[in-house]
Amino acid sequence: MSETINDNNESKKVYFVTGGGTGGHIYPAVAVGFALQKESDTQKVYYVGNPDNLEKKIAEDKVFDFLPVDITGMPRTMSFDFLKWGFKLTLATIKSIGYIYKYRPSLIFGTGGYVSAPMLFAGILTNTPIVVHECDAVAGKVTKAVAPFAKSVSVAFEAAKDDLKSKNIHYNGNPIREEFLSTDRYHARQAWNLKDKLTIMVMGGSQGAKKINSVLVQCLKKLFKKYDIQIIHQTGLKNYDETIKELKKVYPNYTENSQYLVRPYFKKMYLPMLASDIAVSRAGSLSLSEICVSGLASLLIPYPYAAADHQRKNAQEMAEQGAALYLEDKECTAESFMEKLEEIINDTQKMIELQNNAKKLVKYDATKNIVEQIKDVLNKSEK
Repeated sequence: MSETINDNNESKKVYFVTGGGTGGHIYPAVAVGFALQKESDTQKVYYVGNPDNLEKKIAEDKVFDFLPVDITGMPRTMSFDFLKWGFKLTLATIKSIGYIYKYRPSLIFGTGGYVSAPMLFAGILTNTPIVVHECDAVAGKVTKAVAPFAKSVSVAFEAAKDDLKSKNIHYNGNPIREEFLSTDRYHARQAWNLKDKLTIMVMGGSQGAKKINSVLVQCLKKLFKKYDIQIIHQTGLKNYDETIKELKKVYPNYTENSQYLVRPYFKKMYLPMLASDIAVSRAGSLSLSEICVSGLASLLIPYPYAAADHQRKNAQEMAEQGAALYLEDKECTAESFMEKLEEIINDTQKMIELQNNAKKLVKYDATKNIVEQIKDVLNKSEK
């Protein structure tokens, strides 16, 4: 654990950044934290999250000091588990207040979700300025709860404004990881020894998607028989063994096909995405932001049990902008999946149109604008 911030450096700013559980909350928090770290008047950026989640490893990889809080998602029904969760949230908030008194942050930046709740609540209770960013088209419970107390609210989708009570709300889009701006399709394909041909990326977000894995496996032989394509398949860590088992039954020769690359997870996700032309994906906010910045035509199959049904709303927003095709999870059979995918494969003009419309949705200045809004909040609080 780092030492308490020195009083002799009062002109320098200390920031707490919080958000976790899924990549959609973590990577925007990391992008903003990384940008704040580079500011000349920043002394330190701390990342607050659950040590058992993905955010700990990602934050430490980015050289943030990590402050742990023990918090889990809120149970959806009133029960004894709900009471236990309420007690856990209270303890985590008290611990977060302790961090505030120890490190004296100038401002707390949170990306919503249950992981950010204790520190954002602690910020409100200690009168520490907070700024929040809502990653999805439907605002989550935490963002809704803290928005009236936040000095500034950022949204990734314009539709999220309707859910939030704030006098200072900004439509910024989602912060983009720098890696997605550092290479191009040609070099991304070279990195994986891929050929220069139509490439499809199939994924289900950082957790994977059992339904998408299954329908793809059923369609693989037909796809490779009909089309000269490459397929990059991220199964998700927890679904990898089951997918391989199914592959061995349905498509036992998959290991001999050099045009099919299957992995549980890609650490450098920007490379397979930038190497591709088409994406098949769930509709989490992070996935959509990275599909857009990679310039991909996409077939979106939203996860039907996402909180507040936000993935369906995200996917609908993309489809309405002419940037994606959309297929309901319950309607996703091998036949419907193949039909939708072939709409893109067989119509080059349609594919290019989807790609161009996706690129139009990218907010390249999202991180910069959020940092400027944070600085504006600090300037006003110091007057």
